[in-house]
Amino acid sequence: MVKYYRTVDNDLWEETSLRKNCWISMINPTPGEILNISEETGVAVEDLKAALDEEERSRIEIEDEYALILIDTPTVEEKDEDEDEEEEQDWYITIPMGIILLKDYIITVCLQDVPVLSSFYEGRVKRFNTGWRSRFILQIMLQNSSWFIHYLRLIDKESDKMEERLGDGTMTNEELLQVMALEKALVYFKTSLKGNESVIDRVIKIPNFEKFQEDEDLQEDVLIEHRQAVEMANIYSGVLDNLMSAFSSVVSNNQNQVMKILAAVTIILSIPTMVSSFYGMNLNPVSMPLTDSPFGFLILCIFSLVLSLLVTLILKLMNMF
Repeated sequence: MVKYYRTVDNDLWEETSLRKNCWISMINPTPGEILNISEETGVAVEDLKAALDEEERSRIEIEDEYALILIDTPTVEEKDEDEDEEEEQDWYITIPMGIILLKDYIITVCLQDVPVLSSFYEGRVKRFNTGWRSRFILQIMLQNSSWFIHYLRLIDKESDKMEERLGDGTMTNEELLQVMALEKALVYFKTSLKGNESVIDRVIKIPNFEKFQEDEDLQEDVLIEHRQAVEMANIYSGVLDNLMSAFSSVVSNNQNQVMKILAAVTIILSIPTMVSSFYGMNLNPVSMPLTDSPFGFLILCIFSLVLSLLVTLILKLMNMF
């Protein structure tokens, strides 16, 4: 899907064709659309396709007529329609987003309609103008770091819920898998943020990057927001590592408790078995006490019960239960 946007009187308008100072938004474009934009703008087809490769790394390439900027942007993986709603979980991922800076246009290319670009469609970015292309790039990078922080906070909230369930002893294997998925998302986030950092440092050095005086503060905001995202990713990654370690310790402790209880029950149940075994031996009945008494069996049962209760009390004092 390809759309053309242009700022007119501080309002964003959707155009039907390419015009000067346009923003060309390409969301999962078809080969025909890519070829058409390549012919209209002079951008190589390979550069337009670069952001459509999920394994593409963040980088900057300077050509004679344009500059290609590739950064990773966060998003939520789409769910299948037939998936059970109760079992749904947000899977946080990062995908490449291409920004191509030309003399009269700016092009964005992405596999999905990511929240970073939606912020501009919906008019939630102040002082946004498609004609101010250098500022537009800085605003995209600022929004990108802000969305990283937004998703990191959601991950932190989910980890807090897991921690509460761990404390209540109600954590299940499914929730353990969710924690592992959050750890995986943080690995992606940390890797993407590291790659974006080098791009942010180099973007202001692009030859045709026109920087206005009022953009100095915006540039500083981009650096601050990105550093905050990096710090949060590192902190939350450590928190999840500690949560997984705590879960392993709890599982090991619960296993030890179960083994202690089983050992205590085995000891207690062995007492009546030992007493009955003595009287079940093939010996002279005259030599065994209580064999001639009509209450011998009852007395042996009471004796076994008392002895079992005594052993139970001793084990209780030894914290075996």
